[in-house]
Amino acid sequence: MDMGLKGKSALVTAASKGIGRASAAGLLAEGARVVICARDLEELEQTRADLMSHDEEVNSFVADVSDPDQLKKLHAYVVEKYGSIDILINNAGGPPPGGHQDLDDKAWQDAFNLTVQSAIRLTNLVLPSMKNAGWGRIVNISSYSVRQPMDNMMLSNSLRLSVLGWAKTLANEVAPHGILVNTVCPGWTNTHRVASLLETRSSAEGITTEEARAMIAQNVPLGRLAEADEIANMVVFLASNAASYVTGVAVPVDGGISRVV
Repeated sequence: MDMGLKGKSALVTAASKGIGRASAAGLLAEGARVVICARDLEELEQTRADLMSHDEEVNSFVADVSDPDQLKKLHAYVVEKYGSIDILINNAGGPPPGGHQDLDDKAWQDAFNLTVQSAIRLTNLVLPSMKNAGWGRIVNISSYSVRQPMDNMMLSNSLRLSVLGWAKTLANEVAPHGILVNTVCPGWTNTHRVASLLETRSSAEGITTEEARAMIAQNVPLGRLAEADEIANMVVFLASNAASYVTGVAVPVDGGISRVV
């Protein structure tokens, strides 16, 4: 199937590892031109070098997506490289774990800037050119916790639902312009983020990280955690012409762990 991505320009945030990196690789494999961004220069450049191993067109830019000034510079860089942004993959490292009593005002504000404002600000920057082109794709990376809240993940459970409501409302507003807005909701996936969460859980419960991983896998109908490229497959689909009649949806890619129909 021709996904219709050849020559399209894409920006993928938090793309030095995990689902962001896998999404960038998937878009490149379909012929898109991609800019990846992350906060760590060394990791970002290593990822760029790895992704360029097959002569794909990929550029990189160091940016903290919670900083509005850095987002403006990131957007300007992509426009300088490609003229416009056809595809935006809104991805960010998740907020830290913790219960209600563990969180102060700063923790909430920092998480809001990272999880909610980053997506809104970047989308505001790319929408004008997408409207002019009459074509655009915005894909948000979220979590299955929007369907089934996770214990000790107060910030993530709360703020990811905000992004979901915003994305659904935005999808209806921009559909007449040929812009599709969707959200991918991964389950437990083998990423650095999940490895960190497993360490936190194992420390709190006095078990090994492998035991913590096995306990989670037992609750997944498929019996295992996902690999990042399995999530990226859905991201690439939603960014493509193959998803031309799909907008405003939140798609679980979670191995069946969420019990909501």
